[in-house]
Amino acid sequence: MSTHHSDLPTRTPPGAGRETEEAEAREKQRKPASRDRYFDLLRAVALFRVVFYHLMGWAWLPVVFPSMGVMFALAGNLMARSLRRRPAIDVVRGRLRRLLPPLWLLGAVGVTGMLLGGWGPSEEGHPVWWWLHLAFWILPVSEPPYGEGLPGIHGLIGEDWAVAVGVPLWYLRAYLWFVLLSPLLLRALRAAPWPTILSPVALSAALESGVLTVPGWRLESALTDLGAFGACWLLGMAHQEGVLRRLPRYVVPSLAPVVACLGLWYASTQDFKEGHDLDDMPFAQSLWSFAAVLLLLHLSPAWQEWPRRLRRWDRLITLLNSRAVTIYLWHTVCIVVVESLWDRLWSVGFLETDAHWMLVSPWPQLPAVWLLTAGCVVCFGWVEDLAAGRHPRLWPDGRPGAHRA
Repeated sequence: MSTHHSDLPTRTPPGAGRETEEAEAREKQRKPASRDRYFDLLRAVALFRVVFYHLMGWAWLPVVFPSMGVMFALAGNLMARSLRRRPAIDVVRGRLRRLLPPLWLLGAVGVTGMLLGGWGPSEEGHPVWWWLHLAFWILPVSEPPYGEGLPGIHGLIGEDWAVAVGVPLWYLRAYLWFVLLSPLLLRALRAAPWPTILSPVALSAALESGVLTVPGWRLESALTDLGAFGACWLLGMAHQEGVLRRLPRYVVPSLAPVVACLGLWYASTQDFKEGHDLDDMPFAQSLWSFAAVLLLLHLSPAWQEWPRRLRRWDRLITLLNSRAVTIYLWHTVCIVVVESLWDRLWSVGFLETDAHWMLVSPWPQLPAVWLLTAGCVVCFGWVEDLAAGRHPRLWPDGRPGAHRA
């Protein structure tokens, strides 16, 4: 009776299984990682909430969705994924290449306007320091300086326009430091996951209580943001490293609400109200953002394709993700412009008498803000493509080859 060759038992050489696994791992690393559409949705919602909050100013908006914590967590996740695939120096250089050109373009427009508006070396201190601090517009290791109290421009832009240009740049400074520290943070995370993740919260508590004091407002602001959002960045890295998946499923839903309530309780003791919210309370921010991000990453359905109900939003979400830096940098200026133009409507008699509600409400300004922001996307967004080594596009909403510059 003949025996087919396929029926014969086979022997696997020693070590072949391990070699196969290593080969599969290398092959997986060579393949381009598909986008996680859930993360794209979170980033788009976070960006929309930032714009909405800066226009409305409602204190409860950062509670409903802690945008900055979410954005730092998503950036930390991407950073950890890149560090697993490429040398740290290449990853850091790539992040800086993507981050800095949009800032330089903003500086070229904004700083030029400030200088023309009369901004110059301050009377306090030596003028040399003012010139040296201008270097932060090139490499924002600390907040770049900007002109406060400059006059408006021909009645079309209010007096706060220079502040609107400079204030959001704290995020770029914090992001830059997180990027520079990420290779060390990833090592610490792998060695001691949860002590590393919780250390920024402990730092925030130490700064809040006065146990830790630091000289100089620049160092203090850097450490304050590290304490407020460092745990979110590390949670994003931990999600990529599989640390969160190793937790029992009941831990996060049980623990996160307790931490969130603690954060809200502390905020309530600090006179939580409109104009004085979580953004002014770093320790409460660290607790609330940590809890919210932990829950969002715990859910993390990892969509490779959109669920049916979200497919209609694909182009909008793709656009927001593709132009996130441009929208963040320019939306505050757009708000100041719209508010300034809106104030001029008080001179229209029938609007003041018959449509008073429209003049005092920020809701009619929202479409105008987004329309002007869309104009900034078209005018300035292409620099994000050049920074990433892509062909510049005017309106990158996901359609192949559409609206190329």
